[in-house]
Parts: sequence; structure tokens; C-alpha cells
Amino acid sequence: MRAATTGLRLATAALVALGPLAVPAAARALPSVDMEAVIKAAQIDPRRSGTALTPGAKASVQQVESALRARGLLAASYVDGHFGTKTIEAYAAYQRSLGYTGLDASGLPGLTSLRSLGADTYTVVRTLTPGARVTYRGATMNARTKAMLGRAESLLGRSLVVTQGSYNPGGDPSSAGTHDGGGALDLSVSGMSAATRTTVVRTLRKVGFAAWLRTAAQGDWADHIHAIAISDTDQSPGARNQAGDYYLGQNGLSGRGPDDGPAVTRVTWEEYLRG
Repeated sequence: MRAATTGLRLATAALVALGPLAVPAAARALPSVDMEAVIKAAQIDPRRSGTALTPGAKASVQQVESALRARGLLAASYVDGHFGTKTIEAYAAYQRSLGYTGLDASGLPGLTSLRSLGADTYTVVRTLTPGARVTYRGATMNARTKAMLGRAESLLGRSLVVTQGSYNPGGDPSSAGTHDGGGALDLSVSGMSAATRTTVVRTLRKVGFAAWLRTAAQGDWADHIHAIAISDTDQSPGARNQAGDYYLGQNGLSGRGPDDGPAVTRVTWEEYLRG
């Protein structure tokens, strides 16, 4: 028994002397990447005028950027925790290296590519997925967006009429591509009073949409409510930009004017569910 104990002590001492290299990679505790924080930063940071960081995202973004750098896709100077345009471009290049094309290689991380990038480097926590495509209120959207819209309708005590859903590339030239991917909805305001329209926009915002009342005076469209599901990983670049602008207090239009919607605490669907 004494010999066995002595042998164990010697083995332990040898491992300590050798340091981390003596521990198999699979047995080491890897740092975690918070996907919710990464996606939030990937929406907001490219829309900033400078290199400010999205609160709570720096460590996770740096892990992603370090992995991109290790693959020769991002210069060391951009491994800074700011998920700006250079990081978007580098991540899009990584997605293309996996065989993705089109909106699947937009530079906005999805769960599969994020896990692949971090293999043996980090683990992904607080994961996000848009879910399967479904039909709801006569329009195509994903399961996450459906759940968000359904909760808003429940809070309002009324059904909403969807005039344009998601995954509709080229379906409406006036939408500037925001409906090409997931998480984008247009809703009818027919028969709504001004107060009701504001209430609907406020409620959509409370459950995680970047939502605005669009009026005919703003563009080539009839009055409607435009809503983007924040942190939907199927977003088109246009929708991603609108989500970022919403966080930055802007109206999501090309002129990037001040937000003209009701003030709420900006949250994602997942943050709303956590209360």
C-alpha cells in the first residue's frame, strides 16, 4: 500500500513539473464563449463609429477572434474584443472555408460554425438557434420568431396580420434585403389607432424585436410596423444592421436618424424569457 501511495505521489509530482502539457487536451478545461454576447456584438459593433466594445462581450469575442487569427484570417491587431467589420469579414471567410455560401456566409456566427471554429479551443455556452422554418399567420418565419410574435400577441390580447415574413429574397425591393433572411416581419396597422400602433411597437420591443412604425412619408411603402428579431442568427446583413442601429438609438433607416419608437429596455428574446 505504501509503495502504491509513493508511486502516485511521484506521478503527481512529475505531472506538476511538466505543467499543462502533461494533461491531455481533451481533459483540460477550455474557456467558454458566450454565444448570446458574441451575436449581440456582431450586430452592434460594425455599426459603431469607433471601436467601443459591447458590454459583457469582450472576452468571448476575443476568443473567437483569436481562433480566426490562428487560421490566418484576422490580423493580430484586430483581436481586441470589438466584433467590427474586419472580424465580420474574417468570420465570413471562415464560413466560406466550411462550404457555406450566400447568407450562410454573411459573417454572422451560427452555432455550427462557432463550435467548429472553437474545436479544442473553447466551448460555446448560452447557445442560440433560430429553429426550423414554419408558417404562422400565413407567412414564413422561423420557430424563434414565431414564438416571439406569439408572445407579443398574447400580451396584446389580439392577433397581428403579417404582410411580409422572412426568407423572402427579392420579394419586396423596398425592404432593402432585410427580409432575405430570418427574423424579419412586416405587420399591418390597418384599423389601428395611433395609440394602438404605439402599443404594438412597444410590446414587440419588450419581447426582443427591434420594431418601428414605418409611415408612407418615410419611404415607398404604406404605413406598417417593421420588426427584426434581435440576435436571430439567420439575419440578412440588412436586418443585422437594423438590429445594431436599434441598440445604438437609431431608427433603422438608411439615413440612420434617431429612434422614433417608444422607449423600452432593449432586450433579446432570451433575456426577456429570463426576466
